[in-house]
Amino acid sequence: MAPEFTPSSGLRALAAAMDVYKRVFVAGPSAPLLSRSNPVRRSGFDLDVVVESVRTEAEDVRVVHLVAPDGGRLPTWTPGSHLDVFLPSGRQRQYSLCGDPADRRQYRIAVRRIADGGGGSCEVHEALLPGAALRIRGPRNGFSFVNTAPTYLFVAGGIGITPILPMVRVAAAAGARWKLVYLGRSRATMPFLPELVGYGDNVEVYPDDEYGIADIPEVIARAEPGAAVYVCGPPPVLAAAQRCTFAVNPTASLHTERFSAAPVLDGEPFELRLARTATTVTVGADETALAAVRRVFPGVAYSCQQGFCGTCKVAVLAGEVEHRDRILLDAERKDRMLTCVSRAAGDSLVLDL
Repeated sequence: MAPEFTPSSGLRALAAAMDVYKRVFVAGPSAPLLSRSNPVRRSGFDLDVVVESVRTEAEDVRVVHLVAPDGGRLPTWTPGSHLDVFLPSGRQRQYSLCGDPADRRQYRIAVRRIADGGGGSCEVHEALLPGAALRIRGPRNGFSFVNTAPTYLFVAGGIGITPILPMVRVAAAAGARWKLVYLGRSRATMPFLPELVGYGDNVEVYPDDEYGIADIPEVIARAEPGAAVYVCGPPPVLAAAQRCTFAVNPTASLHTERFSAAPVLDGEPFELRLARTATTVTVGADETALAAVRRVFPGVAYSCQQGFCGTCKVAVLAGEVEHRDRILLDAERKDRMLTCVSRAAGDSLVLDL
């Protein structure tokens, strides 16, 4: 077992600010409804980078190293941060930084190929080569690491290991008490296993083809009292963690991040009129406005599908919006919406599309 957690002077200097962060954004037993992902901090800026190298890390997973064109130092980042990456095709996608926060020379991202996705991951796998010039935005953090917790449980499913890996690195370096439970379809599909070997018994690896589907309540129950529980992975893992965490560990705090769009909850059908082309589409109760728009305009811009990047922001010409995003300013909410999450508050909306 790791020694008792004694924060370094740098960590102690941040403790007060992080305590405020926890009280505002992090769920505890008294506020289980706030256990969803943290609001994204609107920071970062556009930056030109070059692809230094691309390699295969696991089945259908490619690792990309990005550096400054002049070889200079890149902006600082903290565990849980992601980059907005503008691919050569014009697609914009978010990828978690999974390298060492102390390494200012390069950024590392890992991308799992999703054949039936929106095409971004396939572009990375099939067209992104060393020497390619890219533009990125960030780093930004919507999954912040709380460095004052008494103990940590990290649960990563598949490519969900990417934001967790830097957290493990920082927790281990600080001498914190922590454990990582890493889930996946098979060892061949699970990236960064060799990097985790050095952490010994702090890491437990459970491929489905060896142990069966993991029992998430049993996994969460391993967290010590008062633990910060970080979960990143496919929707079923996140949903199970959100259902059970406070029941099996009432003093824990739950922090989650997802890599796919959340299911639409409590939706009502409505009509979308696209003013520029006089096209009307129906948005189903269980689908997003973005999905409905893409049926008639497949090339419409989008990225995160979770309401935090702003790529799908569009002007609203008529109708009242039920805002479900995490990024729009109050002034923007009068006549803008993010189609990936927000909906009509009434029967219809008219968009400037």
